[in-house]
Formats: sequence, structure tokens, C-alpha cells
Amino acid sequence: MKIAFYETKPEEKAFFSSRLKGHDLTFSDRTINDALTAESDFEAVSVFVHSRIDERVLSLLPKLRYIQTRSTGYEHLVCDTLYKRKIVASNVAGYGGPAVAEFAFSLLLNATRHTHTAIARAKEGIFEYRDLKGMELCGKRLGILGLGTIGSQMARIGKGMGMELLAWSRSRRPIVDELGITFLTDLEALLERSDVVMVALPLTPATKGLLNKESVKRMKKGAIVVNVARAEIVEAELYGSLENTLCLDVISDLKYVVRPNILYTPHMAYYTKEALERIMEISLENLKAFINGKPLPNCLKLACRRDYGADATQKSEKE
Repeated sequence: MKIAFYETKPEEKAFFSSRLKGHDLTFSDRTINDALTAESDFEAVSVFVHSRIDERVLSLLPKLRYIQTRSTGYEHLVCDTLYKRKIVASNVAGYGGPAVAEFAFSLLLNATRHTHTAIARAKEGIFEYRDLKGMELCGKRLGILGLGTIGSQMARIGKGMGMELLAWSRSRRPIVDELGITFLTDLEALLERSDVVMVALPLTPATKGLLNKESVKRMKKGAIVVNVARAEIVEAELYGSLENTLCLDVISDLKYVVRPNILYTPHMAYYTKEALERIMEISLENLKAFINGKPLPNCLKLACRRDYGADATQKSEKE
């Protein structure tokens, strides 16, 4: 089978090459949008988050039957177009729980204890810290938006730190009762009660701009927002106007990172040795299932229907 991999690192090339012997493999470190310039006969394609699968790309892949993204988020895949063409798709749901949740708390601890500032000063021989008074997390209320793999891990960490847990999610999960989480169906009620708000939601039409100038009106003064999901879940103008501390691994416009209330890292929350290994293993599992004609472990059909509406999948099923 002819398979193309885009946005690949050397370790990914070595991994897939050693485990997919007998197949015709092509690797590129560029996005599919930059690298694919002529019609190609790939039957399967593997991409990462910066590759957008649009009409132009698909027009150059007439034999494409399967596409995978080596990420949990899949908003860069145009689901309705894929299903109209009867192309199946998968993601790597569940790989990033520990990595992303732990990183969220590392950002939070920097915000509450100013460790990044203290370390930078110390390297310059400055040992003044009286303007760096911190805030304890123990006893504070942690509001989590989304209780998937990452949100659930955030809850476990918060529980271990002695925080009171609140959650707002599409569905009530067993972890709610396991950890004694207060489950809320009203987003504004969570924002009103939380000292820390952590975002662990996928980007969908329903979650885009979820935190906006209206929904945050009831947010506590001094509450901290930690977003390690997608930038667009926070309304763009809030990055430039919200006075609350924002801890971000994603942002819609880099011009805002200079604001004193914003702590920003460049989309690296997932980037651990263990998480990268899980990405490759899950991606390989998906690929092998497709090659062998078996059901995809992480098929996006139901997810796309749930998050983006049923029209596209219903139309393709009728054809």
C-alpha cells in the first residue's frame, strides 16, 4: 500500500519504517499543503495538526481511502468533504492525558508562585522576591471544562493537591462520583464559583468562542484561566481585553503574549517522550486496522457526526 506521512520527525520516520515493511512509504517534514504539489496515488495519508485537508489536497489524491491525524484534535480535517468522498478518518484520542494535564498545572503553578520570574532574576544575580507573593491551590475551587482523558487527569491532579473540583462537560462520566466532583450543567455557574478554570475541550462549532465577553462576566475577579486546548475556544478579543491571568499553550494572535497577565508557551503541552510514543503506537494501530480491513479503533465518523452535525455522514451513507 502507498502511504504518505507529513509533518514527520526523524523518530517517527524510523518507527513507521521499521513496522510497516512491505509497504511503499513516503515521508515529509512539511505539511501536506506545502509538500503535495502534484497528483499522487497515495491510498493512505498520515498528518499532524498543521496540515489542513481541504478540497485542493483531496483533488490531488484520487486514490485516497484513509486519512489519519496523529493528534486528538481533528478540526483541520474537513469531515463533510471526507465522508462525501467515502474516505475514512481516525485520530489518536487519549494519548495526551498525563502530558497535557501535568503541563496545565505547571503553567498554573508558575502563575500562582511566579517561579519563572524568580528563576530569571536569580540567573541575573537578583534575589528579591517580596513582590512575588503567591497563592496556595489547596482549598481552591478548580473548574474543569471537559472530562475526557485530559480533563479527567486534571481532576485527579487537582484532587491530589487538595482542590475542590467542579466540572462542566457534555456527559457525566464515572470519574464525577469517583472523585466527588460537583457536576454542573450551567457554564456560567462554574465560572462564577471557580478560582481556576481549566479548558480541556475539543474545538467544535459548539465550543468555538465558548469563553466570550458574555460568559466570563460572572467569572471571579482574580480567577486564573488555563487553556491547553485550542485557542479558538476563547473568543479572540478576550486575549486582548480580559484582566484575569491567562495561562496558555495556544493563542489566536501572538501580539497579545506581551500582556503582563498572559503566560504563553508555544503549543508544547503534549511534548513528552511518553506521549510521543503513544501517538506513534496508536497511529500504527489505526493504520494496521485499515490495511487489514478491520474497524478503526479511533474512527472519527461518530465524533464528526456528534461535533459537526449529522448531515455529512447521513448524506454519504445514503449514496
